[in-house]
Amino acid sequence: MKILITGAGGMLGSQISKACHESGAEVYPFKKAELDVTDFSTLKHVLHFLKPTLVINCAAYTQVDRAEECRKEAFAINSLGPRYLACLCREIHAALMHLSTDYVFNGESRLPYPVYASPDPINVYGLSKLYGEMAIRETLDRFFIVRTSWLFGPGGKNFVDTVLKLASEKNRLEIANDQTGCPTYTVDLAQGLMKLAQTGIFGTYHLTNTGQTTWYGLALEIKKIMNLAIPIDPCTTAEFPRPAPRPAYSVLDPFPLQAVTGREMPGWQDALHRYLMGPEKK
Repeated sequence: MKILITGAGGMLGSQISKACHESGAEVYPFKKAELDVTDFSTLKHVLHFLKPTLVINCAAYTQVDRAEECRKEAFAINSLGPRYLACLCREIHAALMHLSTDYVFNGESRLPYPVYASPDPINVYGLSKLYGEMAIRETLDRFFIVRTSWLFGPGGKNFVDTVLKLASEKNRLEIANDQTGCPTYTVDLAQGLMKLAQTGIFGTYHLTNTGQTTWYGLALEIKKIMNLAIPIDPCTTAEFPRPAPRPAYSVLDPFPLQAVTGREMPGWQDALHRYLMGPEKK
């Protein structure tokens, strides 16, 4: 495959670039400063010149709280950017793989959300990502829309690193115990995305590490693996209000991922252990 990656400088994009190289593909990774997904004329020039067979869109506005005020910027990157890419992929007969989020759901379920569950985002970030999905579906036939959640990994700001940092600075931590989701290791996600891309079986997918926990449960697992002495107490989201509401439950049902790729994602505890005990943490 000949693969072009947008947002390749981010925590996920860098891992996808690595996975693409390891697969033997011809890879063109572009960081945000190198290729702006909201600049249609530049996008058109680059895509028509390189003519990739697959575009992987990792470009995203991910500042969930700030999106409540910066709506225009969030919708430009998360909604208009995917529309531009979909139109251009149609022109050059390329497939598009687009990364979306568990935040397209409202969190009122108590069962994992299947791929065809009705989206109902409760914040601007989630709505902007949903509009990006819709733009792709109405424009392209050959697409993968992949929703994921709670990312952690090397090369970017994430909850796991934040807990480690706070544990070195504070005497006690309070972590929300009323939001449930699935932590996902970017290394595993990138490998899963490559497996999916190679199938040619297009559509909407959910791709996370398996299992579920709360932010508090994740913090306790970090504490156990790293033998941290700091006390960690559960609290409610309401005790520390933030500008953007979060879904209380956003676990994603992976069906039909395993049937399509022949591969089940590792459990989140295993993934967390590999990240924390890996060379980048030593």
